[in-house]
Amino acid sequence: MNADEFRHAAHSAVDDIIDYYSTLDSKRVVSDVSPGYLRALLPSAPPDEGEKWDDIRKDIESKIMPGLTHWQSPNFMAFFPASATYPSLLGDVYSAAFTAPAFNWLCSPACTELETIVLDWLCNALHLPSSYLSTSPSGGGGVIQGSASEAIVTVMIAAREKCVREHAGAQDKNGLSRSRGEDEREWRLRSKLVALGSELSHSSTQKASMIAGIKYRSIPVSAADGFALTGPGLRRALEDIIDEGLVPFYLTVTLGTTSTCAVDRFKEIAEVKKEYPNLWIHVDAAYAGAALLLEEYQGLTEGLDMFDSFDMNMHKWLLTNFDARYIYIFYNSATLDRSPLLKLTYRYSCLFLPRREPLISALSITPSYLQNNYSASGLVTDYRDWQIPLGRRFRALKIWFVLRSYGINGLKRHVRRHIELGEEFAAWVTDEAEDLFKLVSRPKFALTVLRVRLPEEVEDGIGAIGNEEKGRTETKVNEGFINGDVEPMVNGINGHRGTPDVKRLAKANAMTKEVYEKINAAGEIFLTGTMIKDVYAIRVVSANEQTDEAHLRKAFEILVRTTKDVLARGSDTEV
Repeated sequence: MNADEFRHAAHSAVDDIIDYYSTLDSKRVVSDVSPGYLRALLPSAPPDEGEKWDDIRKDIESKIMPGLTHWQSPNFMAFFPASATYPSLLGDVYSAAFTAPAFNWLCSPACTELETIVLDWLCNALHLPSSYLSTSPSGGGGVIQGSASEAIVTVMIAAREKCVREHAGAQDKNGLSRSRGEDEREWRLRSKLVALGSELSHSSTQKASMIAGIKYRSIPVSAADGFALTGPGLRRALEDIIDEGLVPFYLTVTLGTTSTCAVDRFKEIAEVKKEYPNLWIHVDAAYAGAALLLEEYQGLTEGLDMFDSFDMNMHKWLLTNFDARYIYIFYNSATLDRSPLLKLTYRYSCLFLPRREPLISALSITPSYLQNNYSASGLVTDYRDWQIPLGRRFRALKIWFVLRSYGINGLKRHVRRHIELGEEFAAWVTDEAEDLFKLVSRPKFALTVLRVRLPEEVEDGIGAIGNEEKGRTETKVNEGFINGDVEPMVNGINGHRGTPDVKRLAKANAMTKEVYEKINAAGEIFLTGTMIKDVYAIRVVSANEQTDEAHLRKAFEILVRTTKDVLARGSDTEV
C-alpha cells in the first residue's frame, strides 16, 4: 500500500467508523453468533499474494461486524463502559504512525515527557494528594500500565520486595551477615507473605497473588456496612493472619467495587495503617475514580495520603479508548471464569506513587545494551523500570487529545450527567416498580443493582422499600456516602419473622437470573448479572457517552415487561 492508496483507505475507514457510530442505536447490542463462526467464513491460510484494500474492507462488514458486541452502543449497560471518542481514536492513529517502543527517555523523549505531564494534569484534576505528582519532594509520579491486572501485579511485586528488603535489614541490624542461611530465611519469609482484599475486590488481586506466588485472603464485608471494607474488619483479618504466624504485606482497597460500586472506608483503613506501617495499600478506583473530578466527591480522597498506590481508568468513564488505565503509586516515607458474572480486566492503567523508589528497586534491570548517558545522569525518567514489559506505546497522546478536546469542565459535565441519569433510573425502580424489584444496594456512580421481588414478599409486606429510600438515592459524601445499603438480609431473603428463608432466596435468585438471561438473549439491551453474598442481582450502568434518558427508559420498560412475564409464568428454573 503506497501513500495514495493509504490516503484512500484511511478516508474510507474514517467514513465507516462515523457510519458505525451513527447507527449503533439500531444495532443488536450482543452478538448472536455461535462459537467458531469465523473459522467457517475465513480461508484456512493467508493469501499468497496481497489483496486490495476494498476487498479487505468488505469483510469487516460481512465477517467481523456480526461477531461484535457493541460496547459503544447507548443500549450497552453491562459491566462498566469502555469509552471511545473521536479525539482518543485520533490519538491511536498518531501513536500507531509513530510506533515508538519508548522503554527509555532516549527512544523518544516526547513519549516519556508527555506521559509525565498529562499524568500530573490528571493527578491535580482528581484532587489526589500532591505526593502523587512527579514533582513531589517524596519522589512520586504516575505511569501508564497495560491493564489493571498488570498494575496490581506490578505493585504487589514492589510491595513484596520492599517487605523482604526491610525484613532483611532488620536482621542485619541484629548482627546477622548475608549467607545461605540468610537466603533460606528470606525464602521462608516469602512463603509466609499474605495479600488481602475484600470479598468484593476485583478478582485481579487474587490472580496477582497467584502470579507472585503469594497466599491470598479475602476479608468478609456486610450489607450493613454498604458492602465496604471497614477498619475494624481489616484489623481483625490482620490479627488473625499474624496469629497464624503469617505476614500480611499487601491490601487492595476499592473506590467503586465491580458488583455494587461500594467504597471502602479509607479513613478507617488509614488509621489501621498507622498500626501496620509496612502494609502496602493499593487503591483500585478503576471506574468510580473518575467521580473524583467532581467537588461533591472530594471527601472520598480522605486517607489516600497514607496509602501506597492509586489506580484509575480513563477508558471506562473518561472518554479515552483502550488501552487507557492509570495507576498512581504513593509511598509514605513517614509510615512506611467464563460465567456471565462480573470478572473484568480492562486496559490502559495509570499508576501514581508518592515515592517511586520501591517500584524501581523491585523492577530495574539495566543490561549493557540499554545503558546510555541520559539514563545514567538521573535527569530523565525511564518508564521501563516502572512496569513489567520493556516496550511501551505512545499512549499519552490519547489522554492529551481528550483532556484538551473536552477540558476538565467538559469531563465533569459528562460524569455528572451520568450520575444524574443513574439517580433517575433508580427513582423509576422505587417509585414505579416497587412491587417488582428490590434494590440490593443504593445506586452509586450511575450504577443501579436490583433483584426481582417475589409476589409473596409483596403480599407479606416484606422487603418493601421505605420512603427514605425512594427517589434519588445517590448519597453524597457529606451525607454519609458509606452508610449501609438497602437489602437488610443479603445472606438470605427474610421470611415472616425476619429469619433467612433459603427456599425463598433460591426462588428469587432463579427469577432474577431468568429475567437477566431473557433480556440479554433478546439483544435489545445488554445487562450484567452478579452474585452479592447469596443474592443474584442485575446491574444497570448508565455511563456510556451516547446513553440518554430515552435509552434508560427503554431499558426500564424492558426490565418491567420481562419481569412481569417471568412472574406470570413462573421461573423456567427448578428450585
